[in-house]
Amino acid sequence: MHRTRKLVGILVVVAILSLPLIALIKRQDIFDWWRLRGYVPTQEVANLATNTSMNAFGRKLFYVNHPKVDNLAAFRVHCTDSEASIVLGCYRTNTGIFIYDVNDVRLDGIQEVTAAHEMLHAGYDRLSGSERQRVNTLTAQAFAALDDERIKSTIEQYRRKDPTIVPNELHSILATEVKDLPAELETYYQKYFTDRARVVALSKQYEAEFTKRKNRVDAYDTQLATLKASIESSEKLLNEQLKDLKASRTELENLLSSGQRDQYNASVPGFNANVSSYNQLVRGVQAQITQYNQLVIERNELAKEIRDLTDAIDTRAEPQEIR
Repeated sequence: MHRTRKLVGILVVVAILSLPLIALIKRQDIFDWWRLRGYVPTQEVANLATNTSMNAFGRKLFYVNHPKVDNLAAFRVHCTDSEASIVLGCYRTNTGIFIYDVNDVRLDGIQEVTAAHEMLHAGYDRLSGSERQRVNTLTAQAFAALDDERIKSTIEQYRRKDPTIVPNELHSILATEVKDLPAELETYYQKYFTDRARVVALSKQYEAEFTKRKNRVDAYDTQLATLKASIESSEKLLNEQLKDLKASRTELENLLSSGQRDQYNASVPGFNANVSSYNQLVRGVQAQITQYNQLVIERNELAKEIRDLTDAIDTRAEPQEIR
């Protein structure tokens, strides 16, 4: 009996001593349990998880961070980083995920992509040292092979701000914005999504709203440049013709005043033909100017649409004018 009591005592002491070790090993699970205890996502937040095909683990990461869809005032409080570029979401370690409430229907999908992007930051935060190193190698290789100037420009902005954050940003950007990735990296992202292509499709959908307008503005600018060059060339020719017509009229007046009527009469048809040619060119230039002005109106309407779309997602405290 004495030995039994002694053994029980030892076991109790061992159990008590092992509690801190268990807590240390399981601290992330304990934290997650505590954060999810009684948590019920709003329908809006649940839809973000569903629409981006977050699997059980991805959804857990998302919900552990109690995501909030913020209006502009609240978003500026929660996401206070000073950025030269536009920020639509932020992840605060052990605090939360915050997403800007974009109301422009033309940009449907942007909140979903932002939600997935920030969830992946939470995922990256939890990678072990060796796994993070492996993933960083995979994302760096995928980025090196990437042919997308917009994404390259975005990553370069992050690099100029702080090179150390580039791997983390690549981890989120490649997953949510690049359709075709190397097989090993694609397999890795299955850790978070059941169908990553759905997220990328949403990204392409709202990005196209900007791209198609920008491409049309560029086309207008090319057309306007060509038309302007034509107008300037025609105006130069008109000035030369007008100068010649004035000289010819002076010659005709001199012939008439000096009584050289036969020479005057012989020169009149040619002069009139030149006047007709000049007037025809004037009408052509006027038509070109009218066309140019109309194209400017259409081009500026498109540029305004781009500014409106940009304003709809611009969360900066002092939005910069886009020209």
